Amino acid sequence: MTDSVVIPSWQMDLLRLLETNARRSDDQLAVMLGVDVEAVANAIDALEQQGVITGYRARIKWDAIGVSCVESFIDLSVQPERGYGYDRIADRIKLYPEVVTVHLVTGSQDLRVVVRGATMHDVASFVAERLATLDGVKSTATRFVLKCYKADGDVFATPDNDMRLAVTP
Repeated sequence: MTDSVVIPSWQMDLLRLLETNARRSDDQLAVMLGVDVEAVANAIDALEQQGVITGYRARIKWDAIGVSCVESFIDLSVQPERGYGYDRIADRIKLYPEVVTVHLVTGSQDLRVVVRGATMHDVASFVAERLATLDGVKSTATRFVLKCYKADGDVFATPDNDMRLAVTP
C-alpha cells in the first residue's frame, strides 16, 4: 500500500477545479479559491512532484470531425502469478498503445481493459493476436461501445437530445 499525501482543504478544492477544467489559469484559480496566485502555482508544482497530479488531457470527440475511433471493453480472465498476483500481466498489457485503461476488477473476470482502434476489425485483431495469446490469459470477452452518453463526468449532447419527459393522455 502506498503512503497518502496529506494536503490542506483548499488544495482539495484546487484538485476538483483542475479535474473539471485544467485550462483555468493560476489567476482564475486563485480568485475562485480565495488564495494568492503564488500559492496556487506552488501547490500545483508540489502536487505534480508528489504524483498526485499525473497529467492533463483534452477529451476529443473524434467522430465530430469524421475520424473513426472504436472503443471497447475487454474483460480478461487471467492466471495470477505466484508472488506477483495480477500485477505482472497488467504491467505487460498496459504497454500496448491500443490499451487506454487497465483495471483489476471483481466478478467472474479479473481485468477490464479499455482498447481503442480505428475499426472493430482492428480491435478484434488486437484482442485475438496480442491479448488472448499472452501467457496467463485464460479467456477474453469483448464488448464494443456503440455510443457514449457520458464519460468521466462529461455529458455528450446530441442535437436531437430532448430532455423533456413524454406526456401521454
